[in-house]
Amino acid sequence: MSDKIPEGNRSARERLARQREQEKGREKRRRTLIVASAVVGVLALAAVVGLIAANVSKDGGEDTASGPAIAPSGASGEDALTLPVGAPDAPSTLTIWEDFRCPVCAQFENALRDTVSELVNDGQVRVEYHLATIIDGNLGGSGSLRAANAAACAQDAGKFAPYHDVLFSNQPPEPDDAYGKNSRLIELAGKVQGLDTPEFRSCVEDGDHDSWVKKSDTAFRKGGFQGTPTVLLNGESVFPSKDGEQISPAALKKWVLAANKGKKPGTATPSDPDAPAPSSAASSSAPPEGSATADGSATPSPQGDGPADPAAPSSAAGS
Repeated sequence: MSDKIPEGNRSARERLARQREQEKGREKRRRTLIVASAVVGVLALAAVVGLIAANVSKDGGEDTASGPAIAPSGASGEDALTLPVGAPDAPSTLTIWEDFRCPVCAQFENALRDTVSELVNDGQVRVEYHLATIIDGNLGGSGSLRAANAAACAQDAGKFAPYHDVLFSNQPPEPDDAYGKNSRLIELAGKVQGLDTPEFRSCVEDGDHDSWVKKSDTAFRKGGFQGTPTVLLNGESVFPSKDGEQISPAALKKWVLAANKGKKPGTATPSDPDAPAPSSAASSSAPPEGSATADGSATPSPQGDGPADPAAPSSAAGS
């Protein structure tokens, strides 16, 4: 009897062997997928637990600032928590709540800065800035507080607006608490002509306005706002959209000009004691439109000369 295996049987056995190997490969991939899915689930759970822990810490933690709330020079409004920019008699008011560590605030500023400056310079709008520190509460660190105090020190020197722009233009990544270092904030002051003075340095290093910043953050949390940035035009939310239209340089200009139709531009200087108070509601607690639970991934053009692709604001409950 011959020991040779018929060619047909050999081919059949080889096919069976290949099938077994393919089945083993599929089973291995299936198990790998199951393990990977489990890991993703664990990470997601950890993120949720971390968010809850951050919020508990935020709500139950002690204020690090002590002493009286010293408002910066020129602050106005209820409890002197408003930092005004522009003519007091401008026909419209743009109210902006921001956190210097908030990445979406930087996206908003970098996309709309030129437009807002143009509207301010033309006397069409007065901007009322308010500062919050929600990222410190959610991620830890002190960069929101330290940067806000430094901005208030810049307000004392009459340099708030340009220093505000420098902070957002040089904002570190959200998890990086670089603004928690006073040395970095003083370094950036060198980009604003005439700001880096002994008085400014002392104000920053001593935390002269820390308690005031904390008071402003408390007002933000009690105001019913959903996150930063919160942007209100005459008390109506315009970020990330208004009446179904997304905010952009062109849209913001259109909304302001429509609100100002038939009204004269503002001409008074901020220091004019006879200037009338703004006629608009400057501190409405209406929450911003759109989602307020994520920072978003869209990044508008930093030049502000094209349509902004608004992201959701950083949440006051989590970022």
